[in-house]
Amino acid sequence: MSSRKKSQLTTGKRKTSKARVVITEGKGRIRVNNRPIHLHEPQLAREKIMESIMLAGDTAGGVDIRVKVHGGGYMSQAEAVRMGIATGLVKWTRSKRLRSTYLQYDRTMLAGDARRKESKKFGGPGARRRKQKSYR
Repeated sequence: MSSRKKSQLTTGKRKTSKARVVITEGKGRIRVNNRPIHLHEPQLAREKIMESIMLAGDTAGGVDIRVKVHGGGYMSQAEAVRMGIATGLVKWTRSKRLRSTYLQYDRTMLAGDARRKESKKFGGPGARRRKQKSYR
Protein backbone atom coordinates (compact mmCIF):
# COMPACT_ATOMS: atom_id res chain seq x y z
CA MET A 1 0.00 0.00 0.00
CA SER A 2 1.54 3.29 -1.06
CA SER A 3 1.18 6.43 1.05
CA ARG A 4 0.22 9.08 -1.50
CA LYS A 5 0.06 12.71 -0.48
CA LYS A 6 -3.17 14.62 -0.87
CA SER A 7 -2.94 17.09 -3.75
CA GLN A 8 -5.14 19.60 -5.56
CA LEU A 9 -4.73 20.59 -9.22
CA THR A 10 -6.22 23.85 -10.48
CA THR A 11 -5.72 26.16 -13.43
CA GLY A 12 -5.74 29.91 -13.86
CA LYS A 13 -6.15 31.75 -17.16
CA ARG A 14 -5.67 35.36 -18.19
CA LYS A 15 -5.64 36.50 -21.83
CA THR A 16 -3.33 33.89 -23.46
CA SER A 17 -1.51 32.84 -20.26
CA LYS A 18 -2.28 29.52 -18.63
CA ALA A 19 -1.06 28.45 -15.19
CA ARG A 20 -1.24 24.90 -13.80
CA VAL A 21 -1.13 24.95 -10.00
CA VAL A 22 -0.49 21.85 -7.86
CA ILE A 23 -1.08 22.21 -4.12
CA THR A 24 0.23 19.50 -1.79
CA GLU A 25 0.81 19.16 1.95
CA GLY A 26 4.12 20.73 2.91
CA LYS A 27 6.03 23.51 4.60
CA GLY A 28 4.89 26.58 2.66
CA ARG A 29 7.24 26.43 -0.34
CA ILE A 30 6.10 28.20 -3.50
CA ARG A 31 7.77 27.56 -6.86
CA VAL A 32 6.88 29.16 -10.20
CA ASN A 33 8.36 27.33 -13.22
CA ASN A 34 10.70 25.42 -10.85
CA ARG A 35 12.11 28.64 -9.34
CA PRO A 36 11.39 29.87 -5.79
CA ILE A 37 8.91 32.73 -5.63
CA HIS A 38 11.41 35.16 -4.08
CA LEU A 39 13.53 34.92 -7.28
CA HIS A 40 10.56 35.69 -9.57
CA GLU A 41 11.07 38.92 -11.53
CA PRO A 42 9.82 41.65 -11.98
CA GLN A 43 8.91 42.61 -8.43
CA LEU A 44 5.47 43.97 -9.38
CA ALA A 45 4.50 40.57 -10.82
CA ARG A 46 5.82 38.83 -7.68
CA GLU A 47 3.71 41.09 -5.46
CA LYS A 48 0.66 40.36 -7.63
CA ILE A 49 1.20 36.62 -7.11
CA MET A 50 1.78 37.05 -3.36
CA GLU A 51 -1.62 38.79 -2.88
CA SER A 52 -3.46 35.47 -2.96
CA ILE A 53 -1.03 33.97 -0.42
CA MET A 54 -1.12 36.99 1.92
CA LEU A 55 -4.93 36.97 2.04
CA ALA A 56 -4.96 33.24 2.84
CA GLY A 57 -2.77 33.80 5.91
CA ASP A 58 -1.87 30.65 7.87
CA THR A 59 -3.63 28.39 5.37
CA ALA A 60 -0.85 28.87 2.82
CA GLY A 61 1.80 28.03 5.43
CA GLY A 62 0.90 24.33 5.55
CA VAL A 63 0.96 23.66 1.81
CA ASP A 64 3.54 23.52 -0.96
CA ILE A 65 2.54 25.22 -4.21
CA ARG A 66 4.08 24.33 -7.60
CA VAL A 67 3.12 26.39 -10.64
CA LYS A 68 3.87 25.95 -14.33
CA VAL A 69 2.87 28.94 -16.43
CA HIS A 70 3.27 29.72 -20.13
CA GLY A 71 1.98 32.12 -22.77
CA GLY A 72 1.30 35.84 -22.69
CA GLY A 73 3.32 38.56 -20.99
CA TYR A 74 4.75 38.64 -17.50
CA MET A 75 1.79 40.49 -15.91
CA SER A 76 -0.71 38.24 -17.64
CA GLN A 77 1.22 35.24 -16.34
CA ALA A 78 1.29 36.73 -12.83
CA GLU A 79 -2.48 37.21 -12.84
CA ALA A 80 -3.01 33.65 -14.14
CA VAL A 81 -0.81 32.29 -11.32
CA ARG A 82 -2.62 34.45 -8.77
CA MET A 83 -5.98 33.13 -9.93
CA GLY A 84 -4.79 29.51 -9.94
CA ILE A 85 -3.38 29.75 -6.41
CA ALA A 86 -6.51 31.44 -5.06
CA THR A 87 -8.91 28.87 -6.55
CA GLY A 88 -6.63 26.05 -5.43
CA LEU A 89 -6.52 27.25 -1.83
CA VAL A 90 -10.32 27.67 -1.76
CA LYS A 91 -10.75 24.10 -3.05
CA TRP A 92 -8.07 22.79 -0.67
CA THR A 93 -9.63 24.31 2.46
CA ARG A 94 -13.30 24.23 1.38
CA SER A 95 -13.63 27.48 3.34
CA LYS A 96 -16.46 29.90 2.63
CA ARG A 97 -14.68 32.58 4.66
CA LEU A 98 -11.57 32.41 2.46
CA ARG A 99 -13.74 32.48 -0.66
CA SER A 100 -15.61 35.58 0.52
CA THR A 101 -12.29 37.24 1.48
CA TYR A 102 -10.99 36.76 -2.06
CA LEU A 103 -14.25 37.99 -3.61
CA GLN A 104 -14.30 41.13 -1.45
CA TYR A 105 -10.66 41.94 -2.24
CA ASP A 106 -10.77 41.32 -5.99
CA ARG A 107 -13.34 39.24 -7.87
CA THR A 108 -10.85 38.30 -10.62
CA MET A 109 -8.99 36.11 -8.13
CA LEU A 110 -11.72 33.48 -8.43
CA ALA A 111 -13.71 34.51 -11.51
CA GLY A 112 -11.82 34.91 -14.77
CA ASP A 113 -11.67 38.06 -16.84
CA ALA A 114 -13.26 37.30 -20.21
CA ARG A 115 -11.75 40.25 -22.09
CA ARG A 116 -9.70 39.32 -25.14
CA LYS A 117 -8.01 41.19 -27.98
CA GLU A 118 -10.41 42.20 -30.73
CA SER A 119 -9.47 40.73 -34.09
CA LYS A 120 -8.31 42.88 -37.00
CA LYS A 121 -10.78 43.64 -39.81
CA PHE A 122 -10.20 44.54 -43.46
CA GLY A 123 -9.87 48.14 -44.60
CA GLY A 124 -7.43 49.31 -41.96
CA PRO A 125 -4.35 48.49 -39.91
CA GLY A 126 -6.19 47.40 -36.75
CA ALA A 127 -9.47 46.28 -35.24
CA ARG A 128 -11.23 49.68 -35.37
CA ARG A 129 -8.90 52.11 -37.18
CA ARG A 130 -9.59 52.78 -40.85
CA LYS A 131 -7.61 54.39 -43.66
CA GLN A 132 -8.25 58.12 -43.97
CA LYS A 133 -10.30 59.45 -46.84
CA SER A 134 -9.27 62.54 -48.76
CA TYR A 135 -11.90 64.16 -51.02
CA ARG A 136 -9.90 67.13 -52.34
